[in-house]
This record gives sequence, C-alpha cells and structure tokens, in this order.
Amino acid sequence: MSSDEVVPQDAEAQSAPRGRGLSSRWFLLIGLVIVGNIAAFILVPPFPREGSPGEACAFPVCFINGTLEFPAPHTVIGPVAPADQLITFTPSISSTILTMWIVMVIILVTVILMTRRRDLLPGRAQNAFEFLYEFMGDFGVSIAGAAARPYIPLFIAFFILILVSNWSGLVPPIGRLDQLRAPTSDVNITIGLALVSFIYFEFQGFRRLGVRGYLGKFFPLYEFRNGIAAGGIALFVGLVELMLEFVKPVTLSMRLFGNIYGGEVALGVITALTIAFVPVALLGLEVMLNAIQALIFSVLTLIFITLAIESHHEAEGHIAEEALGSPEGEGQRLQPAH
Repeated sequence: MSSDEVVPQDAEAQSAPRGRGLSSRWFLLIGLVIVGNIAAFILVPPFPREGSPGEACAFPVCFINGTLEFPAPHTVIGPVAPADQLITFTPSISSTILTMWIVMVIILVTVILMTRRRDLLPGRAQNAFEFLYEFMGDFGVSIAGAAARPYIPLFIAFFILILVSNWSGLVPPIGRLDQLRAPTSDVNITIGLALVSFIYFEFQGFRRLGVRGYLGKFFPLYEFRNGIAAGGIALFVGLVELMLEFVKPVTLSMRLFGNIYGGEVALGVITALTIAFVPVALLGLEVMLNAIQALIFSVLTLIFITLAIESHHEAEGHIAEEALGSPEGEGQRLQPAH
C-alpha cells in the first residue's frame, strides 16, 4: 500500500472522533439546559403575583404571569415603586439593580483573576482576555476610525457589561426569583447606561473642541458671511442636529430595553407553556441576539464619541480629500489653471 493511500485514511480516522466529540458536546449542552430549566420549574414554580408560593396556579395564564414582571422591577430594599409605571424615580434597590451589582462583581473578579500576573508568556486565561481585547479594539477602530482608539477601553467595557447583563436573564435562577432579574430588561437601567454614554460623548466634544467650537456645530453663525440664505440653511440644519443629540440617549436606551425585555417575554411565555419541553432553539437565538444588542450599544457609543470630537471643518476637509482622491478629483487637480 502506498503512502498516498495511507494519509487520507489517517486523516479520516482523526476527523471522525473529533466530529463525534463536537456533536456529543452539543447534546450535552442541550441536556444541561433542559435539566436546568426543569430543576428551576420544580424549585421555583410559577405562582400568582398577588399571592405567595404554594398557592394554586391555573394553567396557562397564571404560569405566564408568574414567569414575567410587568413592567416595573421588584423592590428588594426601600420604598416600593408603583407597579404600573415603566420609568420610576423611587429611591430603592430593585431586583435589576441588585443583579447589576452581582454582574459587576463577577466581571471585575473574573478580569482580575485572568490578568493578575501579566506574564510575557501568558497562560490560557490571560491569552483569552488579551485576544478579546485586541479583537474588539481592532473592530472598534475599523468601525469608527483611528480617532476612536483612545476610547476603545470604554467601548470594550460597555460591551462586556451589557453582554453579561443580557445573558444573565437566560440563567434559570435569574427571572424566576423576584429578587433577581436581568438588568437590561429594566428600562431604568438602560436609561442610566444611555445617560452615561450621552454625558461622556458630550463632555468629550466640549473638551476636544472647546465650548465655542462645539456649540458652533449646532449654531453655525459664521455661515451668514456667505449670505443670509446660506446662514439660514446652516442654522436650520444645526438646530436639527441639536435636537438629534437629545434623541441619541432615547434610542440607545429604548432599543436595548425593547429587545431584551421582548426576548425575555417570548422566552418566558413559550417556556411556561411547554414546561419541560424547553425551547432550546429559542434560547440559542436569544444568546445571539443579546450579543448583537450589546455590540450595537457599544458601537453606537463609540461612533457618537468620534462624531462629537470632529468639527464641521474637519468633516468638510474629509469630503474634500475624498473628492480629490476620486478619478474626477484627480482630473480636476491635474487640470491647469486658466
């Protein structure tokens, strides 16, 4: 038998166990998800929101209502917030705030343990964190440009915090107990995150361009030098951009809240109706969509920062450079002056 015939057989023999190993891991993961949801159903069964555990619960309405919170989160410590209000101003510790603190502690401890040595020849944990940081950093720069490089740490911090907060709602204890709920399923938490993002990129705009330069983006009074019509149009566009600045935190918060809360409602309803027949496919879809929402929030924050620190003159300069770099622009640049 020649060597050419032996090599494909060896390769086939090596790839077959690997394929079986991957499929067995997927079946094991699915089995763990099903067992975890069944255990959560047994240990924390649905009960009427106005009642207490152990009371009779009619199927299916009570099962659905017992799995969800509408819309305000449960109050753990402090004055109870009105249950019929979406946005609350009650000074208390809610279930979403408590879960957010737990998520923050888990992230900080994990990052410290993964990077505590900082070896030149990193181990698996440090290597994984450095790979994630470099990958996300290169991705952020490719999206927002080189000007966004100083703000990459904030971009990655937002992504990790929101990602873990989104995924926390998929763990059976969270969402089944009144004291624990996914932070980003509460609009009060997403508004807080959006306000942090809004204050930061507005601060960077004032710091980078100065008060006069930054406000000049929205009140371009210098355009009146080119005529009343040009000045009026520029001022109208600037006022529209000023209004859009205050829309940014609204879109950031509502997009994140709507997708996470809507996904939890769909997952909770289907899980309550099917009980043991856990919708594993829907759970996998939620894992992917939650990661996408975390990425959208962090990418938009990075883009808003780069837009805030760029003046209109710089934007016009970029447009001029692109025009000169095009074939038509090259022809205009090489054309002799008359």
